[in-house]
Amino acid sequence: MKTLPDDFIFGGATAAYQCEGATQEGGKGPVAWDAFLEKQGRFLAEPASDFYHKYPIDLELCEKFGVNGIRLSIAWSRIFPEGTGEVNKEGVRYYHEVLSEAKKRNVKVFVTLHHFDTPKALFDEGDFLNRQTIDAFVEYAKFCFEEFKEVEYWSTFNEIYPIATNQYLNGTFPPGITYDLKKVMTCLHNMLYAHARAVNVFKDGGYKGQIGVVHSLETKYPASMSDEDIHAAFLDDALSIRMLLDGTFKGRYSKETLSALKEISEENGFEIHFPEADFVEMEKAKDRNDYLGINHYQSHFVKAYHGESRIHHNGTGDKGTSAYAVKGIGERIYKEGLPRTDWDWLIYPKGLYDLLIRIQTDYPNYKAIYITENGMGYKDEFVDGKIYDEPRIDYVKQYMEALADAIADGVNVKGYFLWSLMDVFSWSNGYNKRYGLFYVDFDTQKRYPKQSAYWYQGLARTKEIRDRYEEEEQY
Repeated sequence: MKTLPDDFIFGGATAAYQCEGATQEGGKGPVAWDAFLEKQGRFLAEPASDFYHKYPIDLELCEKFGVNGIRLSIAWSRIFPEGTGEVNKEGVRYYHEVLSEAKKRNVKVFVTLHHFDTPKALFDEGDFLNRQTIDAFVEYAKFCFEEFKEVEYWSTFNEIYPIATNQYLNGTFPPGITYDLKKVMTCLHNMLYAHARAVNVFKDGGYKGQIGVVHSLETKYPASMSDEDIHAAFLDDALSIRMLLDGTFKGRYSKETLSALKEISEENGFEIHFPEADFVEMEKAKDRNDYLGINHYQSHFVKAYHGESRIHHNGTGDKGTSAYAVKGIGERIYKEGLPRTDWDWLIYPKGLYDLLIRIQTDYPNYKAIYITENGMGYKDEFVDGKIYDEPRIDYVKQYMEALADAIADGVNVKGYFLWSLMDVFSWSNGYNKRYGLFYVDFDTQKRYPKQSAYWYQGLARTKEIRDRYEEEEQY
């Protein structure tokens, strides 16, 4: 039977905009999502899971079910409604109260400073394409380091790559721009630079605690062993993984990475240049990351593609509707015989194992890793107050086994945060895609533990990865 370390953190993950609700309460300033979602007219992040008011209930559930860690983010515009300038004291007080409640419940808190929610005043001026946003972010981070001294674990950003691609490649995030790879690369670099600056402020300031970054990393494999498919997977990997990890742990991009970025940019008709001065700050930060957070849900098989970019995002759960082909990179395809979720996300735990071994080999200064998100979106059925979600349990079990194998092979993984703690609002899916351990009735905001919550409770208690636990017998 595979086991996990005695000091392992069994966590649940959330994000401010996806769980808090209260988008116009407590002095919170607007973010681009507010108007973007209202214009779409499909759904709003209000009241989401109402964590703004219900956090004592959710943290009590953590304690009851053995969830000894929580990822949450601070909403930047709840602290600085305009991104800079006057501080909203009500927002500051709110997060102190949340942190106090978590401590009372013996739940370790990992705080993310930016989770897809730049204040609208800054977003409207170009978000992280505008270098002034970098300065504003660093000042906001410094304020939080000074104010929230009770925080033990900081993360600068959540998922730099999806921010860049969802905003400027597939257009599912505001401002809804498509197929602009120059903006993608510029955004990626500027955010990696902003991360490095914030890390250096934290370390130079001598603040207590640890700091890292959360990257979304999805392993890329060639669809076949042809030279063309191998090269397509290399290009996809260079933009989505190697650029991120090089920037974080090497302080600059390797010749191999730069060669791939140049090839992609030339194919798409632009040149890309990164300011040399930025790498001074990035090289200073490269050995100062205390941990790497990894969000990992799936892997991809990539084949050669030479047409125009063509992407369709499956935001409805209609299996088989996804399409992803990017000019100058490649096409991600379905691999026969491998299971997928209703949202076409490939279930392939070996991808997580391979990723962890690669990081251990290629970036040995990583120090520690937390799986900061992993989980399965599912159309949960609520029947007589109960939710039987065996497919989610099976998914998490498989990924936990891959994680245990990586730990056994020497990778220093310190914890796992299931996405998500409770059901939350989904950026592009609204409320029909559920991930939580706890089912949320969005009409009444009542919480109901799912079968998976009892399974996770047993896992946290025993540290042994089993099919079933005594706790499930209560269900």
